[in-house]
Amino acid sequence: MLEATSSALRDPEEPSDGPVLPTLRFLTCGSVDDGKSTLIGRLLYEQSLIYDDQLAALERDSRKHGTDGDNIDFALLVDGLEAEREQGITIDVAYRYVSTPRRSFIIADTPGHEQYTRNMATGASSADLAVLLVDARKGLLTQTCRHAAIVSLTGIRHVVLAINKIDLTGYDQAGFAKIVADFEAFAAPLGFASLTAIPISARHGVNISERSEKTPWYHGPALLEHLETIDVERDNSTQPFRFPVQWVNRPDLDFRGYSGTVASGTVRPGDEVVVAKSGRTSRVARIVTYDGDRDSASAGDAVTLTLDDELDIARGDVLCDPKDRPEVSDQFAAHLVWMSDDKLLPGRSYLLKLGTRTVPVTITELKHRLDPSTLGERPGKSLSLNEVGFCTLAATTPCAFDPYKTNHTTGAFILIDRITNATAAAGMIAFGLRRATNIHRQGLNVAKLDRARIKHQKPAVLWFTGLSGSGKSTIANLVESRLYAHGAHTVLLDGDNVRHGLNKDLGFTDVDRVENIRRVGEVAKLMTDAGLVVLCSFISPFRAERRLVRELLDEGEFIEIFVDTPLEECIARDPKGLYKKAIAGEIENFTGISQAYEPPESPELVVSRNSETAEQAAARIVKLLIEKGFVDHIDELGDDWSI
Repeated sequence: MLEATSSALRDPEEPSDGPVLPTLRFLTCGSVDDGKSTLIGRLLYEQSLIYDDQLAALERDSRKHGTDGDNIDFALLVDGLEAEREQGITIDVAYRYVSTPRRSFIIADTPGHEQYTRNMATGASSADLAVLLVDARKGLLTQTCRHAAIVSLTGIRHVVLAINKIDLTGYDQAGFAKIVADFEAFAAPLGFASLTAIPISARHGVNISERSEKTPWYHGPALLEHLETIDVERDNSTQPFRFPVQWVNRPDLDFRGYSGTVASGTVRPGDEVVVAKSGRTSRVARIVTYDGDRDSASAGDAVTLTLDDELDIARGDVLCDPKDRPEVSDQFAAHLVWMSDDKLLPGRSYLLKLGTRTVPVTITELKHRLDPSTLGERPGKSLSLNEVGFCTLAATTPCAFDPYKTNHTTGAFILIDRITNATAAAGMIAFGLRRATNIHRQGLNVAKLDRARIKHQKPAVLWFTGLSGSGKSTIANLVESRLYAHGAHTVLLDGDNVRHGLNKDLGFTDVDRVENIRRVGEVAKLMTDAGLVVLCSFISPFRAERRLVRELLDEGEFIEIFVDTPLEECIARDPKGLYKKAIAGEIENFTGISQAYEPPESPELVVSRNSETAEQAAARIVKLLIEKGFVDHIDELGDDWSI
């Protein structure tokens, strides 16, 4: 720690007259009602950055919504939402742009309530410094520790520990020192580059713009003085060159350029570059901008690069330094801050947006959850809203990335829910998996089509989905019997049978159901590689998991068959007596009773036991396979197979 209790109690060195420092982006964070909004309002007021009409409105609002009697409630200056004013809390992230004679600032006022932790993580993602507020009366709280952990995860290396409401403790030096010591002990594993503790009273302006006589025992800088002088610059231009391609620029037949923003490093015409994913190399011919060609481009510059050679480059590819390349892998480990009301389910497919690349990804395992109070690791099978966890992820295609701690731009990503298109999580990559390069795909002499051709068929997966008792297994059995009788090579995977072997370790929670279908999907893929027609009969209640299996296979190989039998009919049939037990509360997580079923939106075929017999439904499925060329024509379906 560069600043601790001892340093906070000694005279600081006088700031030297040096070059103007760049704009500082910082956020205020901490537990709810610790005074974050009040601090920013007071700072603006003391720097005369509030217009007269704003001040008049603030005085009126203070009489209506304020919490400080007849005095101005500075929190109302940034708590702009009506809901925030009514509840007295910050909900959204409020940004303020401030300039003093010595420096410019972009301030993010983030919410302290646990319910809005995701908003705090959003504000932290672009900040260089965090002002972490602590109520001098309460000391460190769970939310204080959670925010400190997220600050560290998002790469902020400089922290101001602003111990607020010091006036309410009688400016107690011993209490201040104890909170600082407690926080230093807690934050030691987080590895902050600097930690400066300042006793303040945001409401009364103590140690905000200048050091106050009310804390004669404190000899450190006032808050504003520290913010104006601290150097937090991260020089991305000195890092290895990274250029995520955002757009292939082809205005005419004679020009091909690759547009994007330099994420890190510097590039010049004549420099050798490599496409991270393919390994193909070339040299930069020109650096093109709207204002003309440039001699160089550095981190943050939006430019178009042209190359000496015609390479296969698309949006999402990363151009980089051949001598210092990013990792390229389809599997990696990362910290996730979960931002969705729907829980994380390992095995479920999401969309990963990493730089300019968006690919399907599966969370293969939740290694642990973070205990915000102790920074310890807790076991768990899922993450809930605002929880932080460490996970392994598998993408459908290799991606280029750097560990987040070395490059924030190429190491940060978001996960997107594939159904709602909402952001599900923010992620920071820790390291790639399979980095030992001792795992490679083995080339095979006999391909899938060769195995299928000798069987006179095309491989396919017939995925039967529907409620328990809908007739899935009955219809699947009839279809396989007909195909087998005419020489087709098939295999039938049934939900109950698989759970007696491969998946006997799984239950029926959401997490276990997802893993059940993931495993079955991988097995089905292996069987299509053998050239087989695979019939899968599974309730498979979630659309996301059925989509995951579809994406494992080649285009057109997945045929989703929805056995659309109403719940009332399934309950009336109840062939195994399961609905009776579920309704009586004897079976938990039973689809249709205590667990939702998501019917297919665009299945290849819908069959209904209410309007056709099982034999008629099976006949329609066989006809579909013949029409699509998966199996040879079957002569004379017979009276029992009339359509």
